[in-house]
Amino acid sequence: MNAPRTRVQRRPVHGVLLLDKPLGLSSNDALQKAKWLLRAEKAGHTGTLDPMATGVLPLCFGAATKFSQLHLDADKAYEAVAQLGVRTASADSEGEVI
Repeated sequence: MNAPRTRVQRRPVHGVLLLDKPLGLSSNDALQKAKWLLRAEKAGHTGTLDPMATGVLPLCFGAATKFSQLHLDADKAYEAVAQLGVRTASADSEGEVI
C-alpha cells in the first residue's frame, strides 16, 4: 500500500543567493533545487544561463523577487572561451568534432 505523501511546509525566505551555476544544469533547474532546499515560498532569477554555461546566477527569494524583475532587462556581460580551427557537427561544445 502506498503511504500518503506529506506536503512540504513552505516558509518565507527573503534575500538574494549568488549561485555558481555548474555545467549541465539549466537556470530554472538550479532555481527549483534551491527553492526546494530552502523550502522557500517564492523564488526567481535575474536572467537565464544556458545549461552549457557556468557562472554566477543570482537567485532571488521572497521580497527580493521584485529586485529580480528590475534586472531581467539589465545589461549583462559574458566571457567565453573559444578554440579556433575546430568544428563540431552540432556547432557547440557537445558535438562530435568533424
